[in-house]
Amino acid sequence: MILDDIVIKTKLRLKEIDAKEREKMEKNAYKFPRNKDCSFYKALSKEDLSFIAEVKKASPSKGIICENFNPIEIAKEYERISIDAISVLTERDFFQGRPQYLKDINNLVSTPTLRKDFIVDLYQIHEAKTLGASAILLICSILDQKTLNLFYSEAKKLDLDVLVEAHNREEIDKALNIEANIIGINNRDLKTFNIDLSVSERLRKYIPSNKIMVSESGYFNRDDIIRAKNIGVDAVLIGESFMKSSSKETFLNELKGLTL
Repeated sequence: MILDDIVIKTKLRLKEIDAKEREKMEKNAYKFPRNKDCSFYKALSKEDLSFIAEVKKASPSKGIICENFNPIEIAKEYERISIDAISVLTERDFFQGRPQYLKDINNLVSTPTLRKDFIVDLYQIHEAKTLGASAILLICSILDQKTLNLFYSEAKKLDLDVLVEAHNREEIDKALNIEANIIGINNRDLKTFNIDLSVSERLRKYIPSNKIMVSESGYFNRDDIIRAKNIGVDAVLIGESFMKSSSKETFLNELKGLTL
């Protein structure tokens, strides 16, 4: 399965990092300046639906999504059209992401950023902080409860917000066990990469109203957005549709039901 392959590859790469480098990264993370004005949580807490747009070159299921990929220009465009938050793919082997993309974007763009990766090691959390991320993604399906607790706690110590991702009821319970305040429902099954918007609709009732709910993947048009609004979603995360749009501003306005 693709997910297993991604996790195995990630762990093998991280295994090559020695103790000295790990210690250095942790120290740098804790010395890295806090940025209270760039809150991922706050960006998703507004009354209307929030939009998280992704910077993504490729995916295992679709291959290359954006041929003329310029992460900085894409992020600048998202900022210009007032996207609420930016998700940056940093996974190298299957999504052709790079940690440097996140660093470059944070140096030039003030919109809150999410490090989107398959985090299986504390090193990645420390690295995310030094790259300037506002938040990280923790995926319940690849972390046991003890590890999820540890990673969530470490992120909060570093002043990072955390999007805790679930795909079923059991995984939502894992997120609630650590008192996560931002819970994402991935409409994409990471084992098959199939998408089904009804996943969010079925699971919405298990997420308390005092939590931020993010619905991830599968949003292509205004009707999809209306479905999200009808169940009380707080934010949607959209990758492929934004990356393929010829005009991100026009596409965003279409999603919002506005006309230029």
